[in-house]
Amino acid sequence: MENDVTARGGCQCGAVRWEARGPLREVLVCHCRMCRHLLTLGAAFSAVAPPDLTIEGARALRWYRSSPFARRGFCTRCGTALFWEPSHGRHVSISAGSFDDASMLAPGHHLYPDQKTPWYDVPPASSDGSRP
Repeated sequence: MENDVTARGGCQCGAVRWEARGPLREVLVCHCRMCRHLLTLGAAFSAVAPPDLTIEGARALRWYRSSPFARRGFCTRCGTALFWEPSHGRHVSISAGSFDDASMLAPGHHLYPDQKTPWYDVPPASSDGSRP
C-alpha cells in the first residue's frame, strides 16, 4: 500500500531501490576505521526492522562481510554504499545519503569518536561508544 511507505531511496545509478515501512531509527554517525574507509569521514545510517524493508534490483546488490558481526550492502554498478546489517538481524541500517528525502530523519549520536579522522571535530554532546 502506497500510504504506509515511510521512506524511499536507492543508489546513485538507480539500479537498486528500497522502500521502508515502519519507524526509522535516528541517524547514527560511525567514525570507526571500517566506516571511514568505506565512506571517508564516517558512515551515517538510520535503521529499520528487516520485515519493514523492501529492496528492488537485488541483482545489482552485493553483500560484503566486513567483520564477524556485520555485512555491508552496495550497488555493483555505481558502488553506492546502501546498507549495514548486523549479524543479530534485528535491524538493517540504511545509508542516510541514499534517502530520496532525508528531511524526516532525526540526528542521533556519533559512534567511536576516538577513531575519527584528526581534522574533524565531533560535537561532544552527541558522542557515545555504542554500535549502530
